[in-house]
Formats: sequence, structure tokens, C-alpha cells
Amino acid sequence: MVDDTSRKRTVRGTKIRASREQKEGRKAKKTLARASNADERNGDTPLSDPEEVVPEPFVETDAVRSLRGRISGWLEADQPVHLIGPTGSGKTALALSAAAERDRPVVWLNGDEAVDTEALVGSHAGGERYEEHDRYVSGVDKKTQIVRERWVDNPLSVAVREGATLVYNEFSRSDPAAHNVLLSVFEEGVLERPGKRGEDRTIDVHPEFRAILTSNDVEYAGVHEQQDALLDRFIGVHVDYYDAETEREIVGAHVDLSADDIAAIVETTRALRDALEIVVGTRAAITAATGLAVFDGHDGDGEFDDETLRRVFTDVLTPKVAGEGGSDIDDLRSRVAETI
Repeated sequence: MVDDTSRKRTVRGTKIRASREQKEGRKAKKTLARASNADERNGDTPLSDPEEVVPEPFVETDAVRSLRGRISGWLEADQPVHLIGPTGSGKTALALSAAAERDRPVVWLNGDEAVDTEALVGSHAGGERYEEHDRYVSGVDKKTQIVRERWVDNPLSVAVREGATLVYNEFSRSDPAAHNVLLSVFEEGVLERPGKRGEDRTIDVHPEFRAILTSNDVEYAGVHEQQDALLDRFIGVHVDYYDAETEREIVGAHVDLSADDIAAIVETTRALRDALEIVVGTRAAITAATGLAVFDGHDGDGEFDDETLRRVFTDVLTPKVAGEGGSDIDDLRSRVAETI
């Protein structure tokens, strides 16, 4: 009787070696697998280093540090902070300073009417196509065409995934419908990406993710009232105009003028703020100081004369009433003159 065991052979090692075409196909698949990180590799990413976002110049007085300390405290408590206040009060600079202080990457987003859900979370950005050729059987070329849709994450998705600080400027200028995705972010710690298919349709929010939002007061034109369900999850910090000392420091950091000139500009700005119904913010003081620095309107004591102050502040504030009628501009001119 013949022993069958002599017929059994054990194959060690790789019996069949992959063809060059198969290797190239696998390489192409790996390339596509890394496509989602293509933006980062090319430097096109919304992530910024914290030291790069600190406003220059940025003035720190006791009032500024106190307000920033409140913001930082709420962020440490894992609460999204909504800075609300009049235009020109320094909300954006304050938000960026608080974000940088966390020493985490920062993602910037500016709100407007064009911001929708896709602009926040991402969308498909065309397709990618490649072919595999299988010539393992001699004389037979099997061709397989593979098409893959490419998804690009937008600021919110990047921020929640990377644990960045999201600074959403002019939050109230965006359509409230675009912010529905924020509910699950702040309530459940999950971001849903509508339009994305597969297991990665959702992103678990990174434990270091934080958000700072800024908005003008609701009476300003072009703003939307956001849904209560979302606002209930925010901490609202009111940012008003700073005290006179801080405003002098801010204006002096932006414009090279004498202390007396800066004091006169800030005093005039604060008087106009009380006298006029339009918004006269710290930004208006900086703009007026910039204009006064290039006009020859000093008297013998080194201070600006009243006529120059009147003309410059009228020019700075006229755009706020332009289009409402010539009488409004005349009224503004006379009110500025009376105040000065």
C-alpha cells in the first residue's frame, strides 16, 4: 500500500506574487485614502497657531484683563461664550485674545448671509477617478474603474475634530437655519455632517474644543434672532465700551499722537457717544485720530482746534447717516459742532 503522506506538500512563503499593476492599484488606493488630509498637506487649512491670531496692537488694562478673565473662566468650564455688544467696542479683538490664551489651535469663521450648513461643516468637492489593470492571466486585461467622491471639511468640522478654539465672528449675521448643527455639538458632543455618507458621517467632538461667538446687539441692521434652544446653551457676556483710560490706551497704540491730542479725541468721542443716537465706538476714535494725524489743525498749544475736530468727526460719522437724506447730514454736522 502506498503511503499518501508522501504526496502531501507544504508550501512555505509567498506562492503567488502580485503583479506590478496590482501593486500600482493598491498604491492608488492608499493615495485616495489620504485625500481627506490633502488640504492640510497643501497648507490650505483653517487652523491657525494661537500666537498668530493675537491682534496687533492689543492693549491690556485692568478692565481688559478682567473681562478676558471672565471669558477664559467660562471656557475652562467647557461653556461656549457669546460676546454681545455694540459695534466698535472691541469684541473681536477680545475674542481672539481669549482664544490665543488657551494655547490651542484657533479656527476663524466670519458670519454673513452666505453662511449655510455646508459652509460650516463641509461638502463634496468633486470626484476622483483612477483605473486598475489586472493582467494576471496572460493575454487578458481586466480593467476596473474606481470613482470616489472627495469630501472637504469646513471650519466647524476641523475645529471639533482637532480640539481647536472656534472664533465665530458676527455670529448673528448668519441664517439661524445654518446653526442647527451646533445643537448636537454643544448638547451631545457630536457633529453631524449632512451630505456625508458612510461611518464617518459624524465626528465626536474633541474634549478641548471650545467656541467664542461675537454678535452686535439685535437692533442693528442685518442681524438675525437665533433660536432659543441654541442660545440657552451659551454664556452671554456683554461687552460695552471701555472706560476713558482704556480708550486712550487703545487709540494711542494705533496712532502716534501726543497724550494731550489723544485725550482730546477720546473726550470728544465719549461726548458724541452720549449726544448722538448713532453708534460712536472706539473704532471711530481711532479713525478720527488717524485723520487728525495728517491734517494741519493744531493751535499754538499743540492741541487740535475745534474746527478741525468738527470736520474730522463729521467725516468719520457721516457714513452712518448717509442715504437717509441731506437733512440728517446737516443735523449731524450741527450736533457735532455743538458737542465740541
